[in-house]
This record gives sequence, structure tokens and C-alpha cells, in this order.
Amino acid sequence: MLSLVLAESSLEIIPQNLQKHPSILSHAKRQQKKPSEMLLDNSWHFAAMKGIKDEIKRGRPDLVHVSVLAATDTPLYEMGQVGVHLHTTNNHTITFGRNVRIPKSYHRFAGLVEKLFRDGTVQGAENQLLNLDRETFPEMINRLGPSQVVGLSTEGKPASFEKVSSILDEKSCIVVGAFQKGHFSSQVQNKIDCLYSVGNISYDAHVVISRILYEYEKRHC
Repeated sequence: MLSLVLAESSLEIIPQNLQKHPSILSHAKRQQKKPSEMLLDNSWHFAAMKGIKDEIKRGRPDLVHVSVLAATDTPLYEMGQVGVHLHTTNNHTITFGRNVRIPKSYHRFAGLVEKLFRDGTVQGAENQLLNLDRETFPEMINRLGPSQVVGLSTEGKPASFEKVSSILDEKSCIVVGAFQKGHFSSQVQNKIDCLYSVGNISYDAHVVISRILYEYEKRHC
């Protein structure tokens, strides 16, 4: 099965050192939740996030939501021919059960992920839907054991979506960054065998995911 990894995904619970910031406390009160049980979101927590480490790569759970939908709404996913995996900026990994359907409503998605971070797993009626682990990107890649790791980034060698899809096989792993700005960290880059840039502009992650899975589907299905 082809693997798709959303690397350094901008998805995390509000870190402890920000939980007492006035903007965090105000938002938590309105949501009737504890700050330790809420997703970090720069739409609400911009003031608290100012100046934190890797600021431009954090606090965008909405971007991750759209990226996951772009992958799981494809015929390739419906056919069970691509596995979707999340790696977060602070080294958590999320594994999806087979043919899991992610809520299209962002608020429902956020609630689901907050439950996942709280409980470590989300169970469906008959199977496990989501599972959370503490794992680095290299550890995740070693666990998946792909034949090759192909990264997509503006820092890569110029290529088309069609050309990249032509080198993929069912044991390949595609890596796309699920963050707003910036580039892969060294721990991610060091595990990538081939790094390609698929356009003269910087595409949003969900566009890259949709296009590369479409090209793979045309060639292999």
C-alpha cells in the first residue's frame, strides 16, 4: 500500500507554558474547556503564540483538517490503496484505521482530535478509528518500512506531478509538509530519499496531496 505522511503537521494541544496566557484563558472560558484540552490555533491564540519556537509552523489545525480531507476523499483511499499518517511538529504520530471518514466540519474534527490527545485513541463501533503515539519522524518511517521516501517541497529538484508519480510504487512513501510556512526540519529531510518541487509557486498542502494522489491513481489503478 502507498503511504502518505503529513509531516510536521501543525496539530498540537496548547503547550503548558502558554496555558495561563490571557488570550488562552479567555478562549477556554468561552469554550467551557480546560486550556490543556484545547488545540493550539493561531486564529484565537495569536497573541500567546507570538515569538514561540517554530511559530510559523504551528497553530494551524484547520490546514491539517483540509489536508486530511484531501487525502481521504480520494478514490485511492476509498479503494484502500493509500494509507494516511500524521506526524506532528512536537513528534506525535496519528494512525488512521482502514477507511476512516474524517468529519468535514472543522469544529467536529477539532473535537475529535482533542479527544484523541486526551484519550490516546478513538474507537468506532467495530474498530479503532484513530491512534496517537509519541514517535519521531525517523521512527515512523522505520516502522512503515517503505521502499523509498519521496518528499515534496519547494526546496526540491524541479519536476511535474506526472514525473514524480512515475517513480512511485505501492511500497513508496510520499511526504508532504502540513504546515503554513517554512521547510522540512533536518530530521525529516535526512529520511527523504528524493526531494522534488512540483511547481514554480508554493502550493497549499491540500493541493499537492490531491494532485499527486490523482496522478498516482491514473498510472496505477
